[in-house]
Amino acid sequence: METIIANLRTNKAAKTGISVVSVVLLLGAVALLGWPFFTNLYQSRLQSRLVKQLADPALAQEFRNHNVPVGFSLTRLQIPAIGVDTIVVEGTSEEALRAGAGHYTGTPLPCEVGDVAIAGHRTTYGRPFSDVDRLKVGDRIILSTPIGTCTYEVDRPPFVVLPSDTWVVAPTPGRATLTLTSCTPKGSASHRIIIKAVMVQTATAA
Repeated sequence: METIIANLRTNKAAKTGISVVSVVLLLGAVALLGWPFFTNLYQSRLQSRLVKQLADPALAQEFRNHNVPVGFSLTRLQIPAIGVDTIVVEGTSEEALRAGAGHYTGTPLPCEVGDVAIAGHRTTYGRPFSDVDRLKVGDRIILSTPIGTCTYEVDRPPFVVLPSDTWVVAPTPGRATLTLTSCTPKGSASHRIIIKAVMVQTATAA
């Protein structure tokens, strides 16, 4: 061991290599720690634009026509129990979810009959679903759309499934329900945490 250390001290190439590796590791650590900060900053700026977009009369017409483009404002999501207040966009593509939360295309629009499904981040892009695991039966979830507002109530404790368990967003004919999905545990995509809720107040037309 002493011989190795002595060689490192006298070998210029080895010393340079160690310095380069140290810098690379340091930059990697800074990037890893700074990534959530930068994504949250990006999401905050994007949310400001989405708030204005949600109030645009043209968007209300697109909502009525079931023609909201992917990445556009769809609904305001509020969960008082855990302090969530965010704009949800249409679509769950990687780009769309930079807004923080997105609506699964192919599921009903917010406040409609059927199972409305929304995915959200827990550790980046504003992490709107960071604390969904704390939700309890009876907690309320409010969706405000361009044409009205409705309220859902959590009807079972949060539960965990595998990413392949797509049944969690299956249709619910004749029932107005809501499903929130996110990755779990935090920082991992190995599983999904699921929140199920039922509508307790119907949408109010604008």
